[in-house]
Amino acid sequence: MTDNAFYHCLSEAQERIKAWRKDGKRIVFTNGCFDILHPGHVHYLTAAKELGDALVIGLNDDDSVRRLDKGAGRPLNPLADRACLLAALKPVDLVVPFSEDTPLELIEALRPDVLVKGGDYEIEAIIGAREVMSWGGHVTTIPFIAGHSTTSLISRIQKD
Repeated sequence: MTDNAFYHCLSEAQERIKAWRKDGKRIVFTNGCFDILHPGHVHYLTAAKELGDALVIGLNDDDSVRRLDKGAGRPLNPLADRACLLAALKPVDLVVPFSEDTPLELIEALRPDVLVKGGDYEIEAIIGAREVMSWGGHVTTIPFIAGHSTTSLISRIQKD
């Protein structure tokens, strides 16, 4: 795992972002469970990084994944493993776990310049969109690559 990409502490993440802002960097934020990494995630995170200079991922902790009702036994990979894999990806600059049901508090604390989600979201329905736009930020979506989702991958594994 890269040393600088994974922080357990929100205040450490805020300090890192403060330093990036001082250097004039544009901060991009996305969030999710990222339970089993697949090519769709890599495409999505690469496209998200292209929207700014530093990509921050809000990562649902294990309890919040379970509350999202992603399916029996989810997450398959514990938080530390998911964070380790994400932090090792080239586009990812910072991984910040959160335990709430939504990333709203994390978004408000980090104040990204860009908020991005997958193409299955309408801008108006994205948690934190109103807040990001209120401080002059931008909200956008990135289309999914057909056939690449964690749910479809788990389904294929279970069939085999």
